[in-house]
Amino acid sequence: MPFGIDLPMFFAFIIAFAILAYVVMDGFDLGVGILFPFLPVGRERDSAMNSIAPVWDGNETWLVMGGGGMLAAFPLAYGMILSALYAPIIAMLLALVFRGVAFEFRWRDPRHRALWDVAFSTGSIVAAFAQGVTLGALLQGVAVQNRTYAGGWFDWLSPFSVLVGVSLVCGYALLGATWLVMKSEGSLQERCHRFAFRLAVGTIVAMAAVSAATPFLREAYWARWFAWPQVLFTAQVPLLVVIVTGILFWSLKRAHHYTPFLMALALFGLGLAGLGVSLYPNIVPPSVTIWEAAAPHDSLKFMLPGVLVLVPIILAYTGYSYWVFRGKTGHEGYH
Repeated sequence: MPFGIDLPMFFAFIIAFAILAYVVMDGFDLGVGILFPFLPVGRERDSAMNSIAPVWDGNETWLVMGGGGMLAAFPLAYGMILSALYAPIIAMLLALVFRGVAFEFRWRDPRHRALWDVAFSTGSIVAAFAQGVTLGALLQGVAVQNRTYAGGWFDWLSPFSVLVGVSLVCGYALLGATWLVMKSEGSLQERCHRFAFRLAVGTIVAMAAVSAATPFLREAYWARWFAWPQVLFTAQVPLLVVIVTGILFWSLKRAHHYTPFLMALALFGLGLAGLGVSLYPNIVPPSVTIWEAAAPHDSLKFMLPGVLVLVPIILAYTGYSYWVFRGKTGHEGYH
């Protein structure tokens, strides 16, 4: 290949980037839905909904890209993961459908707005929890035999996967609260500022709990984090988490508008970096590597030009949409 590109590693990076983009972008609008029951009916709920109205559906582009990219570039991994995690993945997709329908119908069917608000919030909570359970189950490992899934229907359900699910709900709620601090004014901003402080505490505690439990899932995880001399590099992740956490609480104490959201995004980015440390070089833990699961080399070469063109286009129109709808959002909004 030109320039010596390792195509399986390149596509693994693209998929990891798509997952990160989905988590940080769709995470805050899922977080708004998680917070919805705690917002007063009327202007505050309308303002919260309008703050995500222009971007929420575009954010899910990255979910499609991540899933489609996995199918195209790593079909073996896609088949194994989907077979192992059918239940939480289907729950997530159904929740996203309910959430999307509720989002549109609450404006068009005001007589039943209370019902649609419940559907929007429930869909957001279930989708976030299902994503966390999926991640936790993947970290636990997937039983594989003869290149196929060899586990049971409920292997995904465990105390660890539930812990990750609850942690992700809390983290998304933090993203939603800091997003509303950035996008709103008045009583809604003040309320979400209080939420953000409490959710920041909960998110840090949850991250610490998941981080402490992960190395004990498998010996390989322990070695990747604590073996010498690589511990000198992996130790930078928790160190950066401490620094970002300090800046987050400092910015919340000083009632900053933008910094809390940026620091919440940074926490999620560091969480993904920690996930990469634990999993690499496997794509289906504990035994299927990136290169073993990759599609044939010619297939990856065929897809490469499309990826090099489409990813910048998606980044461009996503950035443009956020730029156009920058600034504070009122309750009359975009509906």
